[in-house]
Amino acid sequence: MTELDLTLVLTMAAVALAAGFLDAIAGGGGLLTLPALLVAGVEPVAALATNKLQASCASVSATVSFARKGMLAWRPALPMAAGSFLAGGAGALVAALLPSGTLEKVIPPLLIGVAIYFACVRTPDKAERPPRCSALLFGAAVVPAIGFYDGVFGPGTGSFFLVAYVLFMGQSLMRALSNSKLMNASCNVGSLVVFSMTGKIIWPLALVMAIGAIVGAQLGARCAVRFGPGLVRPLLISVCMAMAVKLLFFSAPTSPELAPLTESHSASTEPVSS
Repeated sequence: MTELDLTLVLTMAAVALAAGFLDAIAGGGGLLTLPALLVAGVEPVAALATNKLQASCASVSATVSFARKGMLAWRPALPMAAGSFLAGGAGALVAALLPSGTLEKVIPPLLIGVAIYFACVRTPDKAERPPRCSALLFGAAVVPAIGFYDGVFGPGTGSFFLVAYVLFMGQSLMRALSNSKLMNASCNVGSLVVFSMTGKIIWPLALVMAIGAIVGAQLGARCAVRFGPGLVRPLLISVCMAMAVKLLFFSAPTSPELAPLTESHSASTEPVSS
């Protein structure tokens, strides 16, 4: 297997570190890592698959932290987590089977849509409210829908879960945050399992990005109180929009260092031709 260019590896590690930092403060770190992989010339399905490892590491780490603080009610959450896991795997399977050209056309508008969401959404209330739907309906419809989105695309999933728990289940901010971390980790791992079986993950790059994401998350957690989302969110939105425009109007040729890797992954499980 051809080795990755050191400059590219270090660049992606730095992007993942920044994404982990942003995730801890404002969320939406995937809006940096996924476009960065695409702009670097990684084939869309390989970019989704490679990005999923660092996302899984960050979300599982966060879930463990909340669990250690006793902030998770496991009995009602586990069935929903199982649904999120399966939905994430189903979404990843769809993404792996879609023609590459389709993903290249769909991803930039999705990036712009999620960026607009981050620009418009307000911080959820801290107080508990009466639920607007039953836990059964929420677990059978809302959780799988968001989990499926995570498998197909991914950026912003944690924020979507958080807002859904507040909006539909009436939960307080901290309670919703705890549950959203578990749901996000579940669909991340579910999609990671499927992507790992497709042979699309560029493992050396994914592992380096995972390390960067974990370091960034630790730094972000320590700096969250000092900086806060008010400063970081506009930067996140601006970078996301710039990368989406780059993907829409300027085609990025596959990096020579990545070409042999992406071709070897595609050889084992070739997606449907466009």
